[in-house]
Amino acid sequence: MKKNEPWLNWAVELQALAQAGLFYSKDNYERERYTRIREIAAEMLSNKTEIPLEKVKDLFCNEIGYQTPKIDTRAAIFKDNKILLVHEANGTWSLPGGWVDVNISVKENTIKEVKEEAGLDVRAKRIIAVQDREKHNLPIYAYKVCKIFVLCEVISGKFAENIETVGFDYFALDNLPQLAEEKNNREQIEMCFRAACEEKWETLFD
Repeated sequence: MKKNEPWLNWAVELQALAQAGLFYSKDNYERERYTRIREIAAEMLSNKTEIPLEKVKDLFCNEIGYQTPKIDTRAAIFKDNKILLVHEANGTWSLPGGWVDVNISVKENTIKEVKEEAGLDVRAKRIIAVQDREKHNLPIYAYKVCKIFVLCEVISGKFAENIETVGFDYFALDNLPQLAEEKNNREQIEMCFRAACEEKWETLFD
């Protein structure tokens, strides 16, 4: 999916309105109508993206209450002016990170994800940026994502086998491997390099 596709914005808005209606409405007839609106939004996405309808519903229609963005954290870790990237099972590389769990903070999640994906214990130092994912990454998702990049430093640890990554390495900016563009692109990696070099870095946000 490309950025700024009107049908995607319409489907996302329909889903959000239907979700709010289902949460706040007490009338059974209204709830039926909101349920159908939500189904139509899912059908639109499935039809345009060729993603199976049930998978779209699982990603798009499984929450309750007022719809808000999901939060994704990414850790930027440096050594000798090189950035740490974890090697995904599909062959691409990314900053260690993932969805923020409901019972922990952004800082705690950043530390947890680095431990799980790289085996390293880190200290989270400062926020590099808070980004609206769809302004920076492709493909566009059917739900909003808030990406938080965190500058970290290694305390200890070593890589441990896990179900998400097959290893990690440090890369210079002029020698980056194939990136997992849906998670982090070159623009975002460059931003992390700049943040690491500036002691008085001011957090960027969309």
